[in-house]
Amino acid sequence: MLRIESFGATQPGDASQPIGTTTTGVLRKCRPVLVAVALLALGACTVPIDQATDKSTGFLKELPEGVALIAAPYQNLEEVILKPEDGCYWYRHVGPVETTLLPLRTVEGRPICTQASAKPAVSS
Repeated sequence: MLRIESFGATQPGDASQPIGTTTTGVLRKCRPVLVAVALLALGACTVPIDQATDKSTGFLKELPEGVALIAAPYQNLEEVILKPEDGCYWYRHVGPVETTLLPLRTVEGRPICTQASAKPAVSS
């Protein structure tokens, strides 16, 4: 006889699964940890509101310490903005030909952002 069982569900009197290993039992035990992880992840995706900007230049008055620690050393950390449209930090680069804003990057070359920017899928 073929027996079909649903995942994580137990039948009354079913001795095939050990006691306390049901999916709901595991979820009950892990719920506080899952809630804490979800709140931390959600907090990491928000743009800081209390960052003070200089009204005349638009640059941040003070760069967050964590950003300054991971930024590559060749970048201008004195003139940095946080663009709300992408949630990333940009710095003012003065080159031999022009002055432009470039994305603030880590030593590995990754852009430093406060949230994951969703890029639209390119359809062909």
